[in-house]
Amino acid sequence: MSPDISTTVGPIALERPTMLASGILGISLDVFTRLYKEGAGALVTKSLSKEPWEGYSNPTIIGVKSGFLNAVGLSNPGATYFASMISSNKSIPIIPSLVGSIPEDFTFMIKQFENVKILAYELNLSCPHVEKVGLEVGDDPELVTKIVKSVKKESKVPVIAKVGLGTSDYLDTVKAACDAGVDAITAINTLRAMAIDVETTRPILSHKIGGLSGTPIKPVAVRCVYEIATKFDIPIIGCGGVSSWEDAVEFILAGASAIQIGSAISEKWIGIFSEINNGISNYMERKNFMKIRDMVGIAKKY
Repeated sequence: MSPDISTTVGPIALERPTMLASGILGISLDVFTRLYKEGAGALVTKSLSKEPWEGYSNPTIIGVKSGFLNAVGLSNPGATYFASMISSNKSIPIIPSLVGSIPEDFTFMIKQFENVKILAYELNLSCPHVEKVGLEVGDDPELVTKIVKSVKKESKVPVIAKVGLGTSDYLDTVKAACDAGVDAITAINTLRAMAIDVETTRPILSHKIGGLSGTPIKPVAVRCVYEIATKFDIPIIGCGGVSSWEDAVEFILAGASAIQIGSAISEKWIGIFSEINNGISNYMERKNFMKIRDMVGIAKKY
């Protein structure tokens, strides 16, 4: 019998363990549909705000060694517009990523999706380059508690909190989210970083500081998944530098029940989902694992 690569992240059931990470490939229902058919188990949208945001001026993204540095500024058309855009969705497992400053921002956005088929919400508590949202929210455990509680009260679907590394201990953010009743944790977001042009002597990004993504952050992300899995009884989605089935398996062994893919799509395009799914399946067959859950967190035993 072939291995079963379906998985569950708490109450969230996925046909495959590979998910589209937030911020990649825009917010088109047509694109999400194609990605799902190509093997993605779920699609996380770009982060949506209460009102439309224009984001920062160019340059907003540059390539660095084995990765990317971006400060797009969370540009998006707003939750209301996006909800209307996907209102015809019948079967694609879409997870809106939501970003805001106060609980009321999030509850407003949830109301926009009341009559739209979605799988869950992912709360962006960790964007490293936009003031008054993201990491500034995640660095405040009391505010995280209020936001998660308000979202859980209003939401009819599971709620995921996406955490990152800010100025405070990210495990305090995880604890606050868990205590407030969040259903799962995504770890991690991009890391604060910058690049300077040595000829012009100027920072390259218009915002100066951006978020580092891609393979350079994978060891950090694996460490965070391992620490969260060791300290908390909460389902985890691993995110950060996944570009191969070996990376995906590493996250699963560290404690993740699913993984998100972002920057690697720019190199391998959308075939990366089926490539990684097949690699995981072949690994499971070789190691005699029948289900994803049989692999989750094995590294914690040593």
